This record gives sequence, C-alpha cells and structure tokens, in this order.
Amino acid sequence: MSRLRSPSEWVAPLVPLTALAILPLGPLLFPRIYLFLLFFYFTLFLYSQVNHVCKFYMTSCRIRSTIVKWNKHIRSKSMDQSDMPTGVRHPSTKLTERSHAVMDDDKLEEMEQVQYYENPNYLHAIIIPNYCEPEGLLKDTIGRLATHSNAKTNYAIFLAMEETEENWKVKGDRLASFFQDRFAHFIVSGHPANIPGESRGKGSNVAYAARFGCAELLRRGVDRRRVVLTVSDSDSAIPELYMREVEDALNRSDNPHYLLLAPPIFFSRNCYQVPAAVRVTDITWSAMVMSNLSNSKGLSFPCSTYSLSMVLAERVGYWDTDADAVGEDMHMWLKCFFKTDGQVRTAPIYVPINLTNVQTEGYLSNVNARYVQAKRHYNGVADVAYTLKNAFTQQRGAPKGSLLGDASSSLAMAASSAAAWTDKLTVCFLILEAHMIPATSGWLMFAAVPLMQFILFPPFSALALVSPAQNPILTSEFYAMLWNMVKIITVLLPFPLFATLSIYEHLHRSIDRDFLQKPKAESRQWKHLLDYATLPVAAWLFMTLPSTLACVKRLSQKEQQYIVSEKLFHEDDAPVAVLTA
Repeated sequence: MSRLRSPSEWVAPLVPLTALAILPLGPLLFPRIYLFLLFFYFTLFLYSQVNHVCKFYMTSCRIRSTIVKWNKHIRSKSMDQSDMPTGVRHPSTKLTERSHAVMDDDKLEEMEQVQYYENPNYLHAIIIPNYCEPEGLLKDTIGRLATHSNAKTNYAIFLAMEETEENWKVKGDRLASFFQDRFAHFIVSGHPANIPGESRGKGSNVAYAARFGCAELLRRGVDRRRVVLTVSDSDSAIPELYMREVEDALNRSDNPHYLLLAPPIFFSRNCYQVPAAVRVTDITWSAMVMSNLSNSKGLSFPCSTYSLSMVLAERVGYWDTDADAVGEDMHMWLKCFFKTDGQVRTAPIYVPINLTNVQTEGYLSNVNARYVQAKRHYNGVADVAYTLKNAFTQQRGAPKGSLLGDASSSLAMAASSAAAWTDKLTVCFLILEAHMIPATSGWLMFAAVPLMQFILFPPFSALALVSPAQNPILTSEFYAMLWNMVKIITVLLPFPLFATLSIYEHLHRSIDRDFLQKPKAESRQWKHLLDYATLPVAAWLFMTLPSTLACVKRLSQKEQQYIVSEKLFHEDDAPVAVLTA
C-alpha cells in the first residue's frame, strides 16, 4: 500500500465516503454544522452550474459561428468550381440547397474570413488507437479523413494496433493497402503486451504509436516542427474543418508548441439506436465538455479527441503509460501543464467531433455496456492525486527573461510566481470539480434533505431519534431559516440543467442541419424530449455510482481490467464516398 502513503491519494476515496457517512450521522451528531455544510455545498454547486450554463451558451454560439464561416467558405469554393466537371470538384462541395444561397454583399470581407483555410503549413499525424474494433468502423473513420482536400499531402495516419489482438498485423496491412496513396504517410504500429510498468488502455496504445510513428516520420526526413499529433478515437468522425481550425489556431499563436487544441464532442452517429438513458447520458457528457472549453484562461481539458505539436509531446516525454494515467486525455493535459511550469494552454477548436454511442444488441446489454464505459471513464480519478502532488511541487528556475538582482525583474518574477500559483489552484479546483462533484452530488442532492427531514421530523413519534429539545430547527429561529433556505436551494438545483438541455436541443438541431447536412427527419424531434425522463436513473447509474466506486477503489492496489466499449457498426450504413477507395 505504498501509494497510500501520500496524503493526496486519500482525497479521492475520503470525499465520497465522508459524503455517504454524514447523510445519516450529520442530523444525529452535529445538525447545526451539517446545516451549514449543506447550505454552502448546495450554494456553491448552484453557482457552478449557473456558471457552466453561461459557458455552455458561449461555446454553442462559437460553434455555430464557426460553422457559418465554414459554410461561406464551401459556398465560395462551390461557386468557383461551378464550371468544372462534376468529377473533379472539391469533395467538400456536396451541399444542400441551403448552402447554394447567394453570397453576402460584403464579398471582400467574406473572402478575408475564409482565406486562412488554404495552404496548410503542418503535417497532421492522426493517431487512431484501437483494439478489436470492427474493421468496417476503422475503414469508415479513416475514410472520412481521406476525403479531406489535403489528406494526400498533409496527413499521416498512425494506426495504433495491439499485438494481443489476433491477426492484428494482417488487419493493419489490409487497411494500409486499402488506403494506399490517399495519405502522405500510413504507419501501422503494434503495441506489445506486458511491457514492465505499463497498464493496458488507450494511453499506453497512444504512447507507443506516437513514439513509433514520430520516429518513422523523422527517419523519412519530416521536420518535427511541422508535425501536429491528433489523438482520435476509433469512432471519431473528424471533419476537415477541425484540421483547418487547428492550422489557424497554431498560425495565430505566439508559441504553437505550448498549445493543446481541444474540440467539443457530439453524439449523432447512432444516437437513435441506443436506449434513451444512454443517449441522455452522452448528451449531458457532451454539454459538460462544451462548457469546459469556454475558460477565459485557457485552463480547460480535452476529451476523446485533441491535438498538440510533436515538439510538445517530446518535451514532456509523450504520454504516461502507468495505471494512474488511464484518463489519457485529461492526464496528458495535466502532464503538459506541469512539465512546462504552467505555460501550456488549451486552444478551443469550436468544431464538433461526431462520436458513436456505446451500442450492443439488446436493451439491458446496452445499458450495462454504458455502465462499464462509465466505470472506465471515472477511473481517471487518479488525476486528483496527480494534480495535488504536482501543484504544490516547487518550480525549478526563474521565469524566462529574468535578470537576478534587477528590481524590475524581481517584481516580474513575483508577479509571474503569483500568476503561476493562481493557475495551479484553479487547475486543482477544476480537477476536484470534475471528479468529486459526480461522486458526491448524486448522494447529497437526492438524499440529504429527505433523510434529514425524516430524522428530525419523523412521521411517527416512535421513530424519533432526536428529541425536540435537541432539534436546532425547532429551538432556533436562525437554523429554521437556514433549513428553509437549504430546501429552497435544492428546489432550484435542477434549473441550470434544464437551461443546459434547452441550449443543447437548439445546438443539436443546428449542427445536424448546417454542418452534418442531415435531413430534418433524422435530427432530434419533439418526441425526443421524453428522453429526459430517464435523467434521474441515468445520473445515478452512469455518474454517481461509477464515480463513487472509482474513488473507493483508489484504496486498493489492484489494477483495473481494461475493457473496450462495444460499438456496433454496419458497413451498409456508411457513406458511399467513404467506402470507395
């Protein structure tokens, strides 16, 4: 139990255990203090949720704005190529009638807006980790990338296979042959099993593929300063707009090698083929990721798909591969942040990455598969200890440009140090919010007020555990008022969620219509509002329970088994353009 010798390791398991313990003990042993705890917890929770609604709204507006700008670019390309034969037009010019509208009067401004989409400067290496995924799904994911206009000159595919998968090399070679000459580079790696100190999972697979692929690119004469690594999931439908926006963000940055670029995630590929509880869970997950991106200081975490330069990956030693790095996306951001003395920032890329919901045959089987996926996601609670350890580690060296003995430099160093500490504390708060709120809010929100009401005001006198003389709500006007305020706040707690879902409904339809070009009949309908009736069950089953179990399991040294989420894929449903070599 050597890991538990660190105080930071006890934070994650103790928080939910304490929350569960005080539910019955608080009203019995220290009701006055417990009332204050509930008041401050619910007030802080309500404030944070209102804040998330505002940030989610900002993100949704920026997503729509980015899509509008892209559609203008496509419309411009379509008009420029209108005289060309159909067979040689840009693949992105397949538009709906809506996209063929007349251009704005201010054409010059429009052309300036879309000009940066041309002439890419970087080689984009897309890492696709996978293990026993359907070959059709991989072909679909890679095929979508192959349709991008610069894929043949500026894309490299790192197909990250696992050697433990039977016939992995045959499968990898078959895919490489299928996409021959459609990318600048196509590199297949096989991650060996049982590497000492490694834990199986996406992180170790990505780490091996990144090292292997980058070494191969360098051997082929590629300049490392030109390489941008994009980590994808096997089911990520990455649009060309994402790559263009990444290029733009890097070109505008003073130091592109201190950026980690993160897009929102979106579930619209098979969402109507899964149970409503699964669908709603991924909707709320998507909304949380989107609100997280609108952080004014650039301290936001990527989820699933993200990009960073090869130079930054090399500087921090690539991805960690031990059991505590199972939350590979968030953990890599934290590693980059701490290894660069807090200089790394997130550049939000307001382009939704369309993912696939977990899907199996059978309703209960599908629900169970989503629960298994939730347990794996919340094993990322290991990042709580990692963050607390690194946040309070003494930094080495002085800030760049400082001169010892210079008064102005001393002031600059003090200001820089204060800013660094503020950023570290902010990151600690964000990590605790991401992992401790799910593990406590469900229990406290659903049970705290009803249980306290039952203990202090039982329906039958025979059930009384606290005498009226010891009941602070009956003996003190102040605590009676505080109790009423707590109950009022608990009534208000769901309203930010309702606002979030309202914004999401509008955004989902907008993305389907304006970006994914889906007909109205294939987007969300009014009938889908009934999905939200499953929210209480989904919140407890896919958030509260798995996050609590993940926290408590930190008390054990046993490594968790890595199970890949099952996702059905029918090749007949894939776009014809994708499956045509």
